[in-house]
Amino acid sequence: MYRLVFSLLIARVSAETVHHLTLRALRAVQAVPGAAALLRRVLARRDPALAVRALGLEFPSPLGLAAGFDKDAVAYDALGAFGFGHVEIGTVTGRPQPGNPKPRLFRLVPDRAVVNRMGFNNQGSEAAAERLRGRGPGTIVGVNIGKTKVVPEAEAAADYVASAERLAPYADYLVVNVSSPNTPGLRNLQAVEHLRPLLAAVREAADRVTARRVPLLVKIAPDLADADVDAVADLAVELGLDGVIATNTTIARDGLASAAALVKETGGLSGAPLKERSLEVLRRLRARAGDRLVLISVGGVENADDVWERIRAGATLVQGYTAMIYGGPLWAHRVQRDLSRRLRGSAFATLDEARR
Repeated sequence: MYRLVFSLLIARVSAETVHHLTLRALRAVQAVPGAAALLRRVLARRDPALAVRALGLEFPSPLGLAAGFDKDAVAYDALGAFGFGHVEIGTVTGRPQPGNPKPRLFRLVPDRAVVNRMGFNNQGSEAAAERLRGRGPGTIVGVNIGKTKVVPEAEAAADYVASAERLAPYADYLVVNVSSPNTPGLRNLQAVEHLRPLLAAVREAADRVTARRVPLLVKIAPDLADADVDAVADLAVELGLDGVIATNTTIARDGLASAAALVKETGGLSGAPLKERSLEVLRRLRARAGDRLVLISVGGVENADDVWERIRAGATLVQGYTAMIYGGPLWAHRVQRDLSRRLRGSAFATLDEARR
């Protein structure tokens, strides 16, 4: 039914308009007392075998929603009720910013992909902190922070620190995003000589504002050279980071079947075409760091088989986003159901046993 609605209606409306309408509906659900809890009982039924203990938290399932959907922390509990084991909000910047000019979000339907050049459009870390301040225990919420566009690269650390100070008290975990292709100069911060002081500053800021040690991760691009992936893994271990999220969107456009005009749109590509490289980066990180880092795999995850493959390759948690656009609101529920069946039909009793 969703495929029919998508082809006849949704695909005819701009992707960003549909996104805002969806968020508005989810926000309305979250505003009704008890509505998210009722949905959770129906759509997020928990199979104890899928529970994952990581980052000092108990995740009801390994599948979470990647950053980019709920940029301003307006619908995280409603999204959790639809079957996600955690929701990562953001990317949030130190200052509010409108993002890049529209249009800036494009569906590549034949490739089951999306190109975005949103540019971290969000209301800023103060607004996000205010929304998260009174949240309940229903959904595990990660907070993804990035650099404000107008802040010079030399002052990036201070901008990240401002966000960390405001948001660490309300985050279940923090993510430093240095890998979006849509903020000029941002990916330069992935170089180890820039990344080391940045991560150290964010870690110190988070520890300063809350007695609870908030887990800290870094999110990297799929376009890094293999040697640079190794370097980031080594740095994360050296600094005592809790984990790495791999990967963000890609600037590559190889082998796409969509119309040339869409393929040529600038921005980050997400969805099915990212699957192979994202898996390669995951395997490289696992080989380099072993179990010293929590690895969260994202990029091209479309179904339970993909989640299973990432777990077998060393991922502790897995995230999706683009597949929900093509799979509809019950996508996470279906993946969780199918993953439960996959696990019970395997030789493993838990996901921890399945992880290599």
